[in-house]
Amino acid sequence: MIFNNQYEQQRIQKAEELRKLGINPYGHGFTKEISNEEFLKKFAYVKESEEKKDESVKVKLSGRIKFLRWMGKAAFAKIEDQSGIVQIYFNRDSLGDENFKRVKKLIEVGDIIEAKGYPFVTKTGELTLHAEELNLVTKAIVPLPEKYHGLQDKELRYRQRYLDLIMNPEVKKVFFLRSRIVSLIRDFFEEHGFLEVETPMMHPIPGGANARPFVTHHHALGVDRYLRIAPELYLKRLIVGGFEAVFEINRNFRNEGMDATHNPEFTMIEFYWAYHTYEDLMRLTEELFTYLFDKLALPKKLPYGEHTIDFSTPFNKIKYKDAIIQIGGVPEDIIEDRSKIIAYLKEHGIEVENADKLTLGALQAELFDNFVEEKLIDPTFITHFPIDISPLARRSEEDPNIAERFELFIAGKEIANGFNELNDPLDQYERFKAQVAAKEVDDEAMHMDEDFVRALGYGMPPTAGEGIGIDRLVMLLTNQHTIKDVILFPAMRPQSKDKGES
Repeated sequence: MIFNNQYEQQRIQKAEELRKLGINPYGHGFTKEISNEEFLKKFAYVKESEEKKDESVKVKLSGRIKFLRWMGKAAFAKIEDQSGIVQIYFNRDSLGDENFKRVKKLIEVGDIIEAKGYPFVTKTGELTLHAEELNLVTKAIVPLPEKYHGLQDKELRYRQRYLDLIMNPEVKKVFFLRSRIVSLIRDFFEEHGFLEVETPMMHPIPGGANARPFVTHHHALGVDRYLRIAPELYLKRLIVGGFEAVFEINRNFRNEGMDATHNPEFTMIEFYWAYHTYEDLMRLTEELFTYLFDKLALPKKLPYGEHTIDFSTPFNKIKYKDAIIQIGGVPEDIIEDRSKIIAYLKEHGIEVENADKLTLGALQAELFDNFVEEKLIDPTFITHFPIDISPLARRSEEDPNIAERFELFIAGKEIANGFNELNDPLDQYERFKAQVAAKEVDDEAMHMDEDFVRALGYGMPPTAGEGIGIDRLVMLLTNQHTIKDVILFPAMRPQSKDKGES
């Protein structure tokens, strides 16, 4: 039995008593006429009235009881819906003697009720509903956490997000804002002429980014499928097919570790823009941030932990190698020497697995990751990435070792990645071959996708593409410091049997 402690058993008994009285503790057919927030706005005039009440109007409110105080023949309660909390008052005279006794015996904190009555103002000046009728909507079997301590256990909050939302209104606000941010991003791209599309979540070949995939099996076809790492290769197929501006907001899946900024399933927007360059994408990204800040009425300088981040545009820009030298403090004379880079990393206590087999660009990436990334606090575009860590990006015509690519970093974390897309099918085929060979030392390297190469063979116009991590963006705009605080149901390690599974 799940509900086995004495308090839960007492509540189950009360539910049974309600049934005996002909009241279904889990009834249906209840309608919501007005939200708590609307009640407070609509009847604010009562505060200014001479009588401090308006019995000429009848109002019905619904919500969960968060507080209940009995005072003999009367009671005050606070009921909460998704918009906020309203106080209600009821007494024996207004409900009738039998109903009042029943309410006092069988209804308690945590229950969801319906209250009908008129607005009035208490002696302390609080707009309140004087309830003349109370109906139980849903009986709560499990008591809420004790009021003064609330729900503080982080792990319990993530595992039981429903309880977290009940007990912590500020959490609910974060997810309202997340929804608003996603909606605004969609509006922005549609206003700029992009078409929203949907591409497969199960891929025959994992691709679109360097990561270990989740593997599943399609029994009807008798083949393995991979939860998508990224939608990139499918979105670029659409560019080949004739769409010139597309975007997708959806989940990606990567079979990797979990930390403050990584969850195995996460939300991104990817967008592809034919006849544009990565410089255009950087400007578009700045426009997107300006749009979000204007629509959300946010100041351009936002607190984030111990930092204050300046989101004024244009954002900072610096080349990859220059950032390693100027921001990371790495000596310039080692940047192009593999053995010197390996030695420098060892000097700083950084052991790189299979270092002797890694490309120069991959070793430079170790320098960047360890000495630069966390120092990029204000929004900064890093450009001119090594080509050998950019398998889908176009080569620079000025320097074939450089990719026409950027990443946007804010608060020490990557937020966006964009580049001019490689549209030479022969070059792409050779890059895929190099990635396949790299799998000997890197199991996250890409697979060969011959169908994508064939698609490029039909001709893809010059295109720029970008991906932005929605979860990390929401973290920034809401001052949250773990990705679990912006994902409603984050991945969690299994609990032991004695604590139950989740």
